[in-house]
Amino acid sequence: MTTSKQRRDPLPSACIIIIGNEILSGKTRDANLQFLAEELGMLGIKLTEARVIPDIEATIVATVNEMRAQFTYVFTTGGIGPTHDDITALSIAKAFKRELVLDSNAVARMQRGSFELNEARLKMAHVPEGSTLIDNPTSFAPGFRIENVYVLAGIPSVARAMFGTLVDELRAGEPILSCNVDIFIREGDIAKPLEAVARDFPDLDVGSYPFSRDGRYGANLVVRGTDSKRIDAAMNEIVTAMVTLAGTENVGKPS
Repeated sequence: MTTSKQRRDPLPSACIIIIGNEILSGKTRDANLQFLAEELGMLGIKLTEARVIPDIEATIVATVNEMRAQFTYVFTTGGIGPTHDDITALSIAKAFKRELVLDSNAVARMQRGSFELNEARLKMAHVPEGSTLIDNPTSFAPGFRIENVYVLAGIPSVARAMFGTLVDELRAGEPILSCNVDIFIREGDIAKPLEAVARDFPDLDVGSYPFSRDGRYGANLVVRGTDSKRIDAAMNEIVTAMVTLAGTENVGKPS
């Protein structure tokens, strides 16, 4: 039922801060949260919180300072481009009380591109003093890391490329495993037995996600954790309860 990777340290925690008025306005659909959540889970880094905030300096400063004190890792996406509303780098510099400086290594990386390094593009080579650059194999303008805060681009393809370059430096924990099963039973009918499973396995996350398919209502039941045997035991209990409730024809095969 479950798959596993190399077993590692206890779970580090993470928060994602999605920065951008375009996300909050609905003009742009965020694609970074799902990608980062899945990648972090495979690394054994538990994503505990995600926030979407506007391009407002005070909000960015306050949110970054709050989150970096609570989590092992903080990842931000958005706001490091060349236009006037790209204020993430400056805001994070202020959060850490650092100067925003032109990084010669960032300039050198950007010179690999075929574009002119005009004043607007050079803005993307400014990072908080003392930062470590995050390589950008897609469009060359780097992200940066300062302490436990990793600053990535908002464009999904670029954010993914950046994340791929820094994976090896993240302290990984026990991989977060999952097992799920589809049932064609309404959520109102499964609440009590599902709650009983959650009580029996307090070390696991047990969730229900409703759906409608071909006119039939049901739910995808998911168990997540780091111990494959515990996950399998919980899923077996769930399947037994669902079959007892509605018969085998309404319960899928766990995967």
